[in-house]
Amino acid sequence: MMRYLNELYHDKMKSSGEDLLSAIIPLMKLLSLTVIGLVLAHPKTQIIPRATFRLLSKLVFALFLPCLIFTELGESITLENFADWWFIPVNVLVSTAIGCVLGFLVVVICRPPPQFRRFTIIMTAFGNTGNLPLAIVGSVCHTADNPFGSHCHSRGVAYVSFSSWVSVILVYTLVYHMMEPPLEYYEIVEDEGEIVEEGGEIEEEQTVNDASRPLLVEAEWPGIEDKETEHSKTPFIARIFQNISNVSQTSFPDVETTGEGGANSPRSIRCLAEPKVVRRMRIVAEQTPIQHILQPPTIASLLAIIIGTVPQLKAFLFGYDAPLSFVTDSLEILGGATVPSVMLILGGMLAEGPNDSKLGLRTTVGISIARLLVLPVLGIGVVALSDKLNFLVHGDAMYRFVLLMQYTTPSAILLGAIASLRGYAVSEASALLFWQHVFALFSLSVYIVIYFKIIPYV
Repeated sequence: MMRYLNELYHDKMKSSGEDLLSAIIPLMKLLSLTVIGLVLAHPKTQIIPRATFRLLSKLVFALFLPCLIFTELGESITLENFADWWFIPVNVLVSTAIGCVLGFLVVVICRPPPQFRRFTIIMTAFGNTGNLPLAIVGSVCHTADNPFGSHCHSRGVAYVSFSSWVSVILVYTLVYHMMEPPLEYYEIVEDEGEIVEEGGEIEEEQTVNDASRPLLVEAEWPGIEDKETEHSKTPFIARIFQNISNVSQTSFPDVETTGEGGANSPRSIRCLAEPKVVRRMRIVAEQTPIQHILQPPTIASLLAIIIGTVPQLKAFLFGYDAPLSFVTDSLEILGGATVPSVMLILGGMLAEGPNDSKLGLRTTVGISIARLLVLPVLGIGVVALSDKLNFLVHGDAMYRFVLLMQYTTPSAILLGAIASLRGYAVSEASALLFWQHVFALFSLSVYIVIYFKIIPYV
């Protein structure tokens, strides 16, 4: 009896040790790539200049990532599983909604400066659902004894890619407007800018050029600052809804005409004019850069879904006997450069160090705890409940792992680019993203171990 218990104890200890290694080793691989990028880009060494990392980020965005998405998603998706995967994009919305609630609680508990309340909610709610999950999936599946089977990589990349379009839509609609400079805070900054201009020192306030722009701005969505419009860095929407902007007065000028019953009478003009609420909503829609959603990764996802769900097109491109299989093989080779490039860029971003932040230590810690420790626990509950309700694909461990990862990653690096585009909390976003990615090394290690343990039972 004692011999049996002793063998059982050693078997369990061995199994636990193997599970721990299988969860930690993928992260150590990613950490090694990140450290290499950090050393190459560190200001003291400057082995590779910042411009090279910026060029690499453009290659990832325009070439490597679209190739990876197209080859893996296009091969994995079919018309049948397209319907089965419906909960993946829905889970992005659920995780964002829960994150918003947590962000509001952080605001209540930590009391950040008034101008950073919306920023606190945004940074808690919106996680990295693109490049970092792809890197984690790629590293996990690169291990021979991964728990997800032989099709680990293709299914994992397909699941992550299938959810990315939802995140892009949220960023260019909800996040874009929530990152608008607060009206009262903007007035203070504007007044300070006028004082500087009167003193003749406006030359020092020129916009930073491409060479000195932080890598954070272009680490995940290069060229986003080229999308800047006239109202990008102004509280345009707030002014509309508070009747401060003169848009509402100029949209429909007063018409003074004679003739009471004619079609051009003031009464007729007032009847045909848009109601104030409708006019304001139209202006908000016009100021939403929804057209920028169609970027290379999003286009690759759409093409992969269309081709993958049409058997005739899929047979032409995917498979050993496909006439154009050499094209997809070439794209797959290019896609293989995505994960190492993404981690090198992350290392280059971290090498710049955290900027000065007015957010406050308490709020920074509060956002990090809510995003990296509390939200994953709630995510486990959501995924377990969804499984009980039969929302998930039966018996697919990778499907569950990707859903759980949507609750576990740090705030999206893209939020730093949006902050720069809107001119709101730029240094605060940089500092917060730096510390979150440092802490995420430990939180991801813990939760990936937990996920490997519970996924068979979820």
